[in-house]
Amino acid sequence: MPGYFLGVIHGVNDEAAFGAYQGVAMPTIEQYGGKMVWVSTGVEAGDGDWPPQGLILFEFESSAQARKWYNSPEYQAVIGQRLASTDSNTVFIDVE
Repeated sequence: MPGYFLGVIHGVNDEAAFGAYQGVAMPTIEQYGGKMVWVSTGVEAGDGDWPPQGLILFEFESSAQARKWYNSPEYQAVIGQRLASTDSNTVFIDVE
């Protein structure tokens, strides 16, 4: 079954650095077989205290493969760029 990785952007504090991160992160995702399903900045909370500015969803062949990518040396070498340039969270989604 496919596995998914969801990125949630709450805010960007350095647009240039975040753009650079995106440029180096995408090849690592593709290297591990991931593909972008969708990206949206048209996000509106229905209720609760959850005001993301953007969401991005990636699909991998399995949740194990998504985790393999995330923990890979290639992605770990660039993750700091996202953490430094954004207020963001990520989650793994297992489909049953």
